[in-house]
Formats: sequence, structure tokens, C-alpha cells
Amino acid sequence: MTSGLARLTDELGILYGGDYNPEQWDPSVWREDVALMREAGVNLVTVGVFSWSHLEPRPGEYRFDWMDQVLDLLLDAGIAVDLATPVASPPPWLGHLHPESLPTMADGTVLSYGSRNQFCPSSDAYRAAAVGIAEQVVARYASHPAVRMWHAGNEYGQVCFCDRCAERFRDWLRARYGTLDALNAAWATVVWSQEYGDWAEILPPRVAPYHRNPSQELDFRRFGSDLLLDLYREQRAVVRRHDPARPVTTNLMGFFGGIDPHHWRADLDVIADDAYPDPASPDAAADAALVNHLARGLADGGPWLRMEQAASAVSWREHNLTKSPARLRTEVLQALAHGCDGALFFQWRQARSGPERFHSAMLPVAGADTAVHEGVRRLGAELRALRGLVGAPVHRRVALLWDWTSWWAATQVALPTARLDPLATLQAWHRELWRLGVVVDVVPADRDNVALDGYDLLLAPAQYVLDDDAAARLDAYVAGGGHLVWGPFGGVADGSSHLHVGRSPALLRHVLGVSAEEWVPLPDGGSSVVWTDTGLGDRPGTATVLGERTRSDGAAVLATYDDGPLAGCVTVAHHAYGAGRAWYVGADLTGPGGALTTVLRAALDGAGVPLGGQVPGVETVWRGATLVAVNHTGHPATLDLPAALAAGPDVVRAAAGLTDALTGSRYRPADTLPLAPHDVVVLGAG
Repeated sequence: MTSGLARLTDELGILYGGDYNPEQWDPSVWREDVALMREAGVNLVTVGVFSWSHLEPRPGEYRFDWMDQVLDLLLDAGIAVDLATPVASPPPWLGHLHPESLPTMADGTVLSYGSRNQFCPSSDAYRAAAVGIAEQVVARYASHPAVRMWHAGNEYGQVCFCDRCAERFRDWLRARYGTLDALNAAWATVVWSQEYGDWAEILPPRVAPYHRNPSQELDFRRFGSDLLLDLYREQRAVVRRHDPARPVTTNLMGFFGGIDPHHWRADLDVIADDAYPDPASPDAAADAALVNHLARGLADGGPWLRMEQAASAVSWREHNLTKSPARLRTEVLQALAHGCDGALFFQWRQARSGPERFHSAMLPVAGADTAVHEGVRRLGAELRALRGLVGAPVHRRVALLWDWTSWWAATQVALPTARLDPLATLQAWHRELWRLGVVVDVVPADRDNVALDGYDLLLAPAQYVLDDDAAARLDAYVAGGGHLVWGPFGGVADGSSHLHVGRSPALLRHVLGVSAEEWVPLPDGGSSVVWTDTGLGDRPGTATVLGERTRSDGAAVLATYDDGPLAGCVTVAHHAYGAGRAWYVGADLTGPGGALTTVLRAALDGAGVPLGGQVPGVETVWRGATLVAVNHTGHPATLDLPAALAAGPDVVRAAAGLTDALTGSRYRPADTLPLAPHDVVVLGAG
């Protein structure tokens, strides 16, 4: 999967650049662009993402002269091109001539053209036009030496509920279930008198008088992801007819609910992700790290590409804070520490018109003599100095389990509470791990092609859906010596969103040594949690949102509810199973008292996982034999270097000296490491 990226980075080093939209500017600007790109160290730009109407102003009328000039200019400057098939934003003529190509919302509203992404993924007219323009672009430029990668579409995520999508949904369901009897059973349509007698009766989950069938909704989410994957595959097939070698990819969007990237990963030659951390969030650095860990997990632990990020402010939040060049540097080098081998931006030159005119860029509308652009140039020089990190693996011994089916199912309506957000739970657990200096992978529990036995500790903060195969894998993992931490409201349902029968979690209660009979929303303010094992502390914790009426079936009880509707019930327990150990966390413990931190520390210690530097706001990551220390705060910090080195490879711990690849400064392994505000130090032996 990552070989396509490796071919580029072996030649170019760390990739650096961004979206380039020359069609928005007079040709007289292009030469200035290319000259400034060279000075900034740019070696890869994405061209043509939103250029369809400029390439095909009328159906079948093509205008490539401008693109020819742009690619030749970039080639002469030694700048590689990630060339897009420009199908994300159809021209107005498509919606005007083929109104059936426009998308329909769940309430029947047909969306108009005049923006972007205005297409129905099932529309034959859209698909034919998209393949047509892709064929023209790829056939013309497949042999152009500037083109080094293909960018199919952009940020796939369109949803449509029209009659054409209904037809395709039925086809998808026939392939999945075979017969109506099987579908009726999987959807439990006997509930509310919804049994289907004809495939034609089945519709997408449109607006209805009351709650819709959760099994139908879950399958429509799966179908929507697969439908968009089919569009991507059509674009990829066009490329492969003309270019069998160069990598093809598209840009994912982190924890975006519209597609399941684990279903897409096999079709992506490069895992490429867009990320826009919010400078206003106090948890931005930790949450950005989580997105990076997801990207690396999708790349099977190998290198990946940051396809889009902002040089300063975005333009689509209600209040768009800027970020300093120093903060931008920490974000880019943080991603590099997490296995990213390329830092691309939206976009190269800031637009002066259109909806994204206030979105920052590598080259602001104020010009090159700006703090943003000067920071971009300095960053480009530093990335060239860090070429030795390319391809190096990231050291991690812990994995967070996360899959889209669980996320989709756990955010449906008519649950015990709408307040237990699975993504927020995942982020909360990860933030605690991040503060403890623990680097993780994010991997799915429901894919048998993801090896779990390479991890010392697995954490499942929000594994609402659990099927027999995933349960068997987790059983074997713990029995074989692994350590598992199981979170609240987990293992509740199967892949059809049907509840498992019996005490919960029905498929894993023998592993956890506990079982629950009821899911209990907790009162506002939560319930107190007291430790029955004083070795974990004597400070009460707080359980919030949702708990479970749980008993021990052999597990050692570590904490119980002290008040509220679950007083006396198990909150935290651990259980020896086979050669391993399982931990049960029955509620949201992120409230006052630090109970979640206590549990995670104990689980990490039990699994033999060392903690990192643990200086507030300072992140330490091992990539290969290199320690990257990032101070995400606006104040100076001091890192205990021996503590940080304890989690690294033996070759570094045994080194007589360490050298910062960015400054050349040398340190002894016993030193403390001073970090300026928003500073990054990259230490290797020598």
C-alpha cells in the first residue's frame, strides 16, 4: 500500500507543497508562483482538483492549453505533480442539462448547482461525464514527466436519497442478503409491521413520521460508503488504463462519518489524509495526534501523507483563529513524528475570490513578505534536513480499537442516552494516553486482516457493535497473553444493530469476568466512584452519562458506585483470563477525580508499557531511532531526557551522545532537555 509513497519520497525526500489552482489566476502570476515554490522548498503540488469547468466549459469541448503550460512550468522547476481527476465539482452545465444528476436530501429537497459536490453518486449522467473528463485528462497527461501521482476526486462524502440511489441500494442489498427472507430477518422488519414482500418496496431511510429502522439505517451507511468507493474505483480504472505504475489515491478526512476508510484502504496506493486542528481547542494537539494514529493504522503502520492542512486560519468555522508559524511548525513536525512523510496544504496561493477567499495559504494574499510565508520557507528548509526520517517506523505497543460500524450504530436514535458520544469517548481515552506519553495505533476490531497480537495492550473505549468473529479474536488475544481494557456500553449489539441476548457484554463476559443486566443513564452531575482496591488510590472518582448494572462473575472488583441508581454495583474490575488480563470500565470516568487516568495507568503498568516524558503539553514520539520532542505550549518546558529515552530503542539509550537534527545541538542521555515555546527537537544517536 505504501510503496507508491515510498517511490516518491525515495527520490524527493519529505513531500512538501499543496493544492495549486492556477486556473484562478492570470498566467502572468504562474512564473512567480513557481519561483516562490522553489525558494520555499516545495517539491509536490496537487493540480486540477476543481478545474472541471475550466477544462470542459461545454460538454465535449476541451481546453487544455493552460494545463499544458502549468505542467511544463512545474516540470522545468523540478516540482512534481499530483494530478487530479477533477470530478468533485461538476460544471453548471451538467446540473442544467441533467437535473437528475443533482443530489436529493432525506426530506426530498433537491440540492442545486452553484457550489461544489453537487452530484448524486448514482447518477448515470454524472458518472458518464466524470469518466469522460477523467479519460481526457489521464490520456493527455499519463506520459507527462511532471505527473508523479494521481488524485481521484476529492474528499468523497456525498449522500443522496433519490430514486436512483434507492435502486442501487436494492441491488446492494440483494448482493448482501440474497433473499427478502434473509433481509427481513436481518432488519427485524416484523417490528412495527415493516416486512417486505417485494424488493421494490425498499427505500433509503428518508424522513418518516417517527424513528426509522436502525438496521436499515446502518446498511444505508455501509451502502453509501461502498457507493462512493465504486465512484473512486471508476476513476482509478481510468488511470490504470493509461498508467499502470504511478500511485492513485484520494484524500480521506480523519474521523469523518460519511465513508468507512477501512473498506477503502486496499484501493488506495497512498493513505492520504486531510486535517484541520482547531487552534481554539485546548485538546487540539492530542486530537491531532489521534487523527495521525488513524492514518498510520490505515497504512498498516507504514508512512502516510498529509494531503491538506491550513497554513494559518481556515474559513469555515464560526470564529477562525489564526495560528503562528511556530504553531504550524509543531503541527507539521508532530505529524512527521507519527509517520507522515509529506506535508501538503490547502492551498499554495490564497484565493482572492470565492467562498474560500479567507482560507489561509502558503502564500497569503498579502504576498511573500509575510510571517506566514516566511514560516513556510523556514519549514521547507527544516523538512529537507529531516529526510533521514523518511520511511522509519513509529514505535507503539498500544492500540485503540475503533470501527465505523460501531460508530454509526452507537449514534442512532432511541438509545438509553444520546449523550454518550462514541467519538468523544475515544478522544477522551486518547487524551489521557497522550498526557501519559503513550503512542497508539487506531485499528478496527472487525477486520481479520489486522494483527492484534503485536500489541501489548488493546483499549476498546466505544466498541458498541461486536460480532462473533471479532469477539473470538479478542478472546484469543487475551488468552494468549494480551491485555484488554473494555469501555462502557460495549459489545451491546451485532452487525445488524440487534441487541445481543443475555447479560452484557454477551460475547465477552467470560473474558471480562463481569456481566451487566441493564444500561442505566446517570443523573446530571454523575455518581461518585470509590476504589475498593486502595492500591489504586483513595480519591473518589466520578462516573457520568451512562453506567451498567454490573456484577462480578469472577473478576476482582476495583471500584464501585458510591451513590445514585447504581450504588454498590461494579464500576471497574480486572480479570485474569488465560495468559492475559482484561479490564472492565463500566462508565464514562473522565469527570473529576481522575479515575480514568488511574485505570489506564494501572493497565499500562500491568502490560509492561513504559510511559513517555509526561511533561504537560510536551509530546515525545520515537520514529525509528529518533526521538521527536514537541512542545505544544506557549511557554518554555524542560524534558527529563532519561525518562523519555526509557521508551526508546537500546541503540539510542546506549549512545554516548545525542544530536538535534535541526540545530546540531548535542546532549548527553542524562541531561534535561530545554524546550522553547512551540519548539521541536529531533534527537538521534551521534
